[in-house]
Amino acid sequence: MVDHITHSDVLIVGAGSAGSVLAERLSADPARRVTVVEAGPGPGEPGVRELTHNGLQLPIGGASPLARRYPTRLTDDPQRGAEIVRGVTVGGSGAVNGGYFCRALPADFEGPAVPGWSWLDVQPHYRAIETDLDFPDRADGGPISIRRTSEFVGSTAAFVDAVRAADLRWLPDLNAEPVGENAPPGIGAVPLNIVDGVRSGPGAAFLEPAANRPNLTVLPRTRVLRVRMSAGRAVGVDTLGPTGLVTLTADRVVLSAGAIGSAQLLMLSGIGPAAALRAAGISVVADLPVGQRTWDHPEWVLATTWAVAPQRPVLEVVLVAEGVEIRPYTGGFIAMVGDGTLGRPDWPHLGVALMSPRAHGRVALLSADPAVPPLIEHRYDSEPGDVAALRRGCDLAAEILSTTTKLGEPMWSTSQHLCGSAPMGADGDEHAVVDPRCRVRGVENLWVVDGSVLPRITGRGPHATIAMIGHRAAEFVA
Repeated sequence: MVDHITHSDVLIVGAGSAGSVLAERLSADPARRVTVVEAGPGPGEPGVRELTHNGLQLPIGGASPLARRYPTRLTDDPQRGAEIVRGVTVGGSGAVNGGYFCRALPADFEGPAVPGWSWLDVQPHYRAIETDLDFPDRADGGPISIRRTSEFVGSTAAFVDAVRAADLRWLPDLNAEPVGENAPPGIGAVPLNIVDGVRSGPGAAFLEPAANRPNLTVLPRTRVLRVRMSAGRAVGVDTLGPTGLVTLTADRVVLSAGAIGSAQLLMLSGIGPAAALRAAGISVVADLPVGQRTWDHPEWVLATTWAVAPQRPVLEVVLVAEGVEIRPYTGGFIAMVGDGTLGRPDWPHLGVALMSPRAHGRVALLSADPAVPPLIEHRYDSEPGDVAALRRGCDLAAEILSTTTKLGEPMWSTSQHLCGSAPMGADGDEHAVVDPRCRVRGVENLWVVDGSVLPRITGRGPHATIAMIGHRAAEFVA
């Protein structure tokens, strides 16, 4: 990783799942100078790799140097608050999460019908990023290794036995199209980017091996404050890093800072809802609906009476039924983050997540100061149909599991899958912030490449899709 740069062909803000893949792809051309700016610590710093590689824990506890927290409001009536946790290091949230690496569903792409993003368009990019050790014919030998748990113990075993006793089928491959033997309702093992206990996300698999290329510079612990604009075009970024305030210039600027970070940077740079920008004292460059229609998977969490199964991935199987995923987590929060809090009870919990919600939230700028986090609202209870679907999912879980565990009362939570803050769309789409090639509308030389651009939430967890977006968008930025 090079220390000194002057001007780049491409500057990528954020070394998360999409940014890591994008940086590797673009820097494969030795004539193209690529710079990646990452707010968190680099992988070479003491202790970082030990935390990111341990796939049996989530390094997101209160003392973790690899996590940033944002307050959000989950529901409005009554108001329920929560924290969104985002990874800050090379690999982003993909370096600290539970390893769930499911592809999206064909309907997720056919519904929005964005040109160039059909199921047939994206399939080669899913295959290119991974090697599926269980189904070698389903991938093209990409660097992210995928494996499913095959021997179940503890709460996972009890859950599998109960679901099978209810005559629900086993789904052989949750990464295959949901037809035939893979058609829900049913239960399947989660494709995990954790092999033999080692987490290998896009940062470790793509960016780290490329970091020694002479044309690739990675700047850790460097926070981007805003995109520098000139005559309606992006010309660089203002940063705050170990040496203080520095302006980096580039021919092309790509925001890959995640659904929160990219949206905030757009708005700080004058790209967003005009009235809100003016109210914050920011000059308007482009009046676009940034942050106005975000999505996430609402989740109800229920305590169980199962015992914690130590040294397991946090989620090994899911039941897919009636538009929900029922998730038997192998441990409680204390076990999952490895805080080792003494004297506090800990137990596995059950999640019931709605995978095709109608409710959408927002991310809004509160201040022109980059240090002030944006306002985040999920508005999970704004659609009565979503609440009813979650209740039906809980009833189904109780019916299936009644002989194996006692379930607590459901509590509102979030799957931590926020996306869609700068959605892509064709011309005429009133919600679109970027075009089908991920270019910010009305601004030259500026792209967004991460989960922000999803026009709606995917029917599976979005991590694999965000990495796929980084791979797909490389040809657009190049």
